[in-house]
Amino acid sequence: MTELNTPETAPGRTPAGSEAVAPPAEAAAPAADAVAPPASPPVPKDRRKLFAALRWTAAVLVFATVGAGVTYGITRVERTDVPGLSTKDDGRWKYPALVKPELPAGAALPFAEDNPEGIHYAGLNQLLLPAPAGATPDPTLKLEKDEAVPVDTFLEEYQAGEREKLKASLVNGGLRQIAGRGWTTPDGTRTRIYLLRFHGSGFVDAFKGCTISTGLANASVLEADPVWSEVKRSQRNDLGSDGSASGPSWRSAHDVTLYQEAKPTGDEQVRFGCVQSGDVQALVLQTRKGQAPVVPLHQTVILQSQLLG
Repeated sequence: MTELNTPETAPGRTPAGSEAVAPPAEAAAPAADAVAPPASPPVPKDRRKLFAALRWTAAVLVFATVGAGVTYGITRVERTDVPGLSTKDDGRWKYPALVKPELPAGAALPFAEDNPEGIHYAGLNQLLLPAPAGATPDPTLKLEKDEAVPVDTFLEEYQAGEREKLKASLVNGGLRQIAGRGWTTPDGTRTRIYLLRFHGSGFVDAFKGCTISTGLANASVLEADPVWSEVKRSQRNDLGSDGSASGPSWRSAHDVTLYQEAKPTGDEQVRFGCVQSGDVQALVLQTRKGQAPVVPLHQTVILQSQLLG
């Protein structure tokens, strides 16, 4: 794998491997019925394999609440040696090893005891996930110095009728800066990642550009990612009745939601992931002609979440 174009790992920090797929997002789980529902039809074999891999990743991320080193230690293991991840080629991309950026002297890590709000003191572009092996940069993404993205450029991802209102909410809602990165993989999947840094986590909570009702320029109607939702339901006993881990630190550090364009999709399908991490809101958009693959979005979202966490 190629190395991340950032400084070498700071002393005392351990780089994370990139062989991971999606974790469960925090979302409200349906209440249990008083009467047991009828037995569901058997899940197709290929979906069972995908669910097994995603359940393993979900469990890894639950245990990650004990410490980031647990997640990074697990993800460094070869996936052929990890139960549920033995498939040689399940659609994941080959990302370089994650390297945590160096912090200014005296700055606290996000979600440390002396930084409960999860403020990120590293340069915003240093928190962007690097492109996977074989990807080419997206020349249509308009970037400024240090991969900064002008607000109007970012708003091009939304329907024209929503841009003015969303711009006002960003300008008046504590936005500090936006950074972005984009690439296209050999299979034709185009990925764009945006990181929005706000003045505090409360402003991130108020951001309205990452919901199921969001009007994206290339996907007017969104629906919940069904595979992601299935994993959340399968993990609700471990994560709690609302689909989240028991503890405010997990909820604040790993608020993840995934959507996909509802059918009919037209020539391209859009998949959309959102990660709230303290003072940063991450958006991941993937599009591909025909049907956009499921696994790369899940993988990309969780790796971006790890880099922010």
